[in-house]
Amino acid sequence: MATIIDGKSIAQEIREDIKTEVSALLSKHQTPPGLAVVLVGADPASTVYVRNKHKGCEEVGIRSFEYKLPEDTDEAKLLLLVEELNNNPEVNGILVQLPLPKHIDSEKIIHAINPEKDVDGFHPINTGKIMIGDDDCFYPCTPFGIQELISRYEDNLKGKHLVVVGRSNIVGKPIANMMVQKNEKANCIVTICHTAAPDISYYTKQADILVVAAGYPNTVTGDMVKEGAIVIDVGVNRAPHPEIEGKTKLVGDVNFAEVSVKAKAITPVPGGVGPMTITMLLKNTVKAYNLQNK
Repeated sequence: MATIIDGKSIAQEIREDIKTEVSALLSKHQTPPGLAVVLVGADPASTVYVRNKHKGCEEVGIRSFEYKLPEDTDEAKLLLLVEELNNNPEVNGILVQLPLPKHIDSEKIIHAINPEKDVDGFHPINTGKIMIGDDDCFYPCTPFGIQELISRYEDNLKGKHLVVVGRSNIVGKPIANMMVQKNEKANCIVTICHTAAPDISYYTKQADILVVAAGYPNTVTGDMVKEGAIVIDVGVNRAPHPEIEGKTKLVGDVNFAEVSVKAKAITPVPGGVGPMTITMLLKNTVKAYNLQNK
């Protein structure tokens, strides 16, 4: 039976380290690191994420700036706010919560954020730096958390075959680029699979480390995983509850019951990758603060 990768406890360990670092920074500087989070509209999931980000900031001593704008906010007004935050020295990190309303061009907003404050890691300059292995950048928070989880459960990653299911700009592509780099938390052989593959299992069966970010429940079943693999399930899906009629439960993209019998280690859903994402956002904010106060 697989070891359960407890993302919640690992995230808490990292937050304690961040809290200690922020405290040390305050002894040298007059102001703490600052994170600005912009929410346009009232999407329920986004509202919860923003609230959790604010709580995370409070927990580690980061100053939180919140901007809640109505659903009908026009693109020009949002761009103006981003420019104001770019120029505000108290704001070290900027995060515009996605998805944005359909009348706003998300790419235009992301491109407008100063790359040195892009703690979400989505600006093309940060994306390019990840590609070439330049550490002077910000990793997208979910892939950053995934890398941290993997490195804690595999001592020697050199030459391990990491297979990613999913090619999104948020998870699939960045984690692939991060894990192929030449450093102790990477140095893997990397394969990316997606819907164009006629038989994804051909690739997943070869994986020493399998990262599944497909967006569909039960994408990976027990017969698709080799014995002793590390399995990272990024999916968050609502599925009918197997025991309570009319209710749903959170499930990942991996059939946990089948895969956990064969894997060396596996992330649960919830409690695996999810808790790491906001924690790595906090880590990126402190990194931005340090880079801006060299």
